[in-house]
Amino acid sequence: MIPRFIQKQVLEALQPGRVVCLFGPRRAGKTILMEQLRDFLPEKTVQMVHGESLDVADALSSQKTTILKRFIGRSTYLFIDEAQTIPNIGVNLKLIVDTIPTVSVLISWSSTFDLRRNVGEPLVGRSRTFFLYPIAQLECRDESYLDGQNQLESRLIHGMYPQVMIAASDEEKRKNLEAIRDGYLLKDILMLDNLKDSLFVFNLLRLIAFQIGNDVSYNELAANLNVNRRTVMRYLELLEQCYILFSLHGYSRNLRSEYTKTPRYYFWDTGIRNTIISNYNAIHLRDDIGKLWENYCIAERIKMMTYRNMSMNRFFWRTYDQKEIDYVEERGGKLYGFECKWTREHASAPRAFRVSYPGSTFTVIHKNNYLDHLVGE
Repeated sequence: MIPRFIQKQVLEALQPGRVVCLFGPRRAGKTILMEQLRDFLPEKTVQMVHGESLDVADALSSQKTTILKRFIGRSTYLFIDEAQTIPNIGVNLKLIVDTIPTVSVLISWSSTFDLRRNVGEPLVGRSRTFFLYPIAQLECRDESYLDGQNQLESRLIHGMYPQVMIAASDEEKRKNLEAIRDGYLLKDILMLDNLKDSLFVFNLLRLIAFQIGNDVSYNELAANLNVNRRTVMRYLELLEQCYILFSLHGYSRNLRSEYTKTPRYYFWDTGIRNTIISNYNAIHLRDDIGKLWENYCIAERIKMMTYRNMSMNRFFWRTYDQKEIDYVEERGGKLYGFECKWTREHASAPRAFRVSYPGSTFTVIHKNNYLDHLVGE
């Protein structure tokens, strides 16, 4: 198993009287990471439980200090996997850290749905948050250059969920992707808000999968799906909260020529995107390699910056006359533009961008230099 980049950071954050929150999609490796962290701690000091167990949920939702103390016993570490399934978990975690100050708590959580009310508000000043995505290119930094180049096509097509990456064959990778899609992702979305229409969610994801790199029209999506605009926006929000999609908005300093009305959506994992549209074709047979590469580069860039604790705002940039830059980071008062090109190694920033933002930088990410920008030092 590939070592996770945040392993040491999470371990150091485990302090008495604190709750460490590990967020990310199901099957991204949160449970495995928790088990690995347990092995670094003194034997018999860690109690690791699963939130979907009815007995566990009953005890940890009790809001009774005597029950919570009895449940934890002599453990000095409490690990709760899939804590979002436990009613009133935030209030109970506050009770634990307030009344049992010798205990360090680690929880995993598979969505950001209602996160602030359930965890954020009760644990203000008592928690530390980490995100765990599917395997990042950053976490493959120890492989040789040739191995990385040989694996790149597979990563674009099948993505980087742990169980997919370790599969022995392409056929097994596809089966694992379909199991993740059908067994976890769509079901989680429906459970979050008592939703029932999985076919609608699937059709919405298909439409988004074909529009990577393009501005999304909520009205157009609504018309295609025969629903209203608010329904589309609601489901897209849920898809982001389940770590399936993320969005970028247009960057502007109120220049009249800059377009900012509608966002663009990308998948956190290109394998999930491809399994949604059932396209596992080799790179040389695809007509969407440009979109696929753009999605991969932007997602991996965001993962890297997040894991390295580099704060930023992220956007795309374009004008009404179709001049554009795929991805823009704003950090330290400066703009960093990135264009993602699978084959072209040279391109220049649009003149309007250079003139409007003279202190900005512009970089082309292509298949021969991608490690410099998606892994870093």
